[in-house]
Amino acid sequence: MSDATEANEPVESTGGSAAERHVRVVLVDDHRMFRTGVQAEIGRTEQTGVEVVGEAADVDQAVTVITATRPEVVLLDVHLPGGGGVEVLRRCAPLMADSEQPVRFLALSVSDAAEDVIGVIRGGARGYVTKTITGTDLVNSVFRVQEGDAVFSPRLAGFVLDAFASTDAPPVDEDLDRLTQREREVLRLIARGYAYKEIAKQLFISVKTVESHVSAVLRKLQLSNRHELTRWATARRLV
Repeated sequence: MSDATEANEPVESTGGSAAERHVRVVLVDDHRMFRTGVQAEIGRTEQTGVEVVGEAADVDQAVTVITATRPEVVLLDVHLPGGGGVEVLRRCAPLMADSEQPVRFLALSVSDAAEDVIGVIRGGARGYVTKTITGTDLVNSVFRVQEGDAVFSPRLAGFVLDAFASTDAPPVDEDLDRLTQREREVLRLIARGYAYKEIAKQLFISVKTVESHVSAVLRKLQLSNRHELTRWATARRLV
């Protein structure tokens, strides 16, 4: 959807008119312009059957809006202020587990990194598609998730199969799971040799916030300094 050509494509119905199917959706993404684009692309309810009932830009907003509106599907970005998509999933676990009115999550992200895909699927998301998806395919993916299907962009399905279906899949890394999504981002950049100011600029956060995240990572992993942190991340191929 980040492609200008795709963004202008009309959304066609495939598998029933909007009158025959309807889904209530919340958009969670920290970029307002992207949310506006998705709303314009898929939120024409009469044509698509998709009704956008709420938006959020960070973890706290997302949990509040999702709890208040109880949508059938949440389009969830992976990288969000406040802990990332994984934190939203953790805090919305009771809503996902509701047998009568479950809230289902579909990750929609620019990232196609294996750790991002596996992280949100492990957290309870029903699928993962990248932002290059067309409007028509995104609408269809939303309805499939509403019906309980698992949906992935073609290349990403392999990550999930490797992690969950293979008998020789690597074990869950409990240490890494203690970190929030933002802490993992900071960890990866520290391990690559970035200075605090460079990390702050790249992640659009303050240097003080970077320092707080580094302190939290060191505490959770029981490490003493960034050199030990770099060795830890390199050993796990996170760099």
